[in-house]
Amino acid sequence: MSDPRPDRSDRFVRAYLKTRHLVLLVELGRHGSIMQAAQAANLTQPAASKLLGELEHALGVPLFERLPRGVEPTWYGKVLIRRAGASLAEMDAAYQEVMELASGLRGRVALGAILTPASTLVPAAVTMLKARHARVNVSIEVDSSAALVRRLRAGELDIAIGRVTDPAAMAAADELQFEPLSDEPHCLIVRPGHPLLGVGPVGLDELARQGWIVPPPGSLVRDCIASLFLSRGVEQPAETVSTSSLPVVTALLARSDMVAPMSVELVRPYLDSGLLAVLPFDLDLRMDMYGFITRRQHRLSPAAEAMLGVLREAARATA
Repeated sequence: MSDPRPDRSDRFVRAYLKTRHLVLLVELGRHGSIMQAAQAANLTQPAASKLLGELEHALGVPLFERLPRGVEPTWYGKVLIRRAGASLAEMDAAYQEVMELASGLRGRVALGAILTPASTLVPAAVTMLKARHARVNVSIEVDSSAALVRRLRAGELDIAIGRVTDPAAMAAADELQFEPLSDEPHCLIVRPGHPLLGVGPVGLDELARQGWIVPPPGSLVRDCIASLFLSRGVEQPAETVSTSSLPVVTALLARSDMVAPMSVELVRPYLDSGLLAVLPFDLDLRMDMYGFITRRQHRLSPAAEAMLGVLREAARATA
């Protein structure tokens, strides 16, 4: 078994581990094949096999299980793949930071967000950033909180706006810095003139007979809605459409009598303009807080620091 003492760890990282080891690990995790990983890392297959053997010998543990049609990472391998990806992302960020400092604030920022802040907070913040630092290139990904946290931990995102609630994210809470923003209250949204508007209190039995637009399986909102019907002993709605696309949801609502549980913040412009309406039914649905998530031990580049600054500024302006 390998010696976990700090002096041995220091020797392994500083005197033995090379960038080509890290690149190979990441490509093996991506392709699951030594031949394909070697090609992606600009190595010959024998050279890749030798590098992998060197790593396993130095660590004293198997990193990959050899299968008839490729390789599968062991638990040890999964740890190294994740850390290797983050290390390479750090070096790429270092290069970008040097370039930014050499030529003024520029470079790139990788930002990820769940749907509501992606549609409200993020556009306001990016507009502010571009007005001050036009040369900063911003990439924006919209996804679930779990996916965003995975990409943040892997070094693929600089900043995420989401929740830290799934078990994997909670296990990594010591790696993450979380700044809470909002608990995102939800209501049932319908088109103006919907038959259930203006008829008095609406019951869950009646809602069960309506068509529903719900987020994809696995989302917190969908799970909460299913729990609501189950706890009241009411059958789940038979007619559902599953989507997380705001344009699709609003178009469906405008053309039908369907209902959709949605964040009030997300659809505020539609409500204010009279394009959508709130159905008088208390969902009692408030999500866990979402907020800004960064890596605790990672120093943001100047461009990413500027992005986080305008995000905070935009959040204060709408509070």
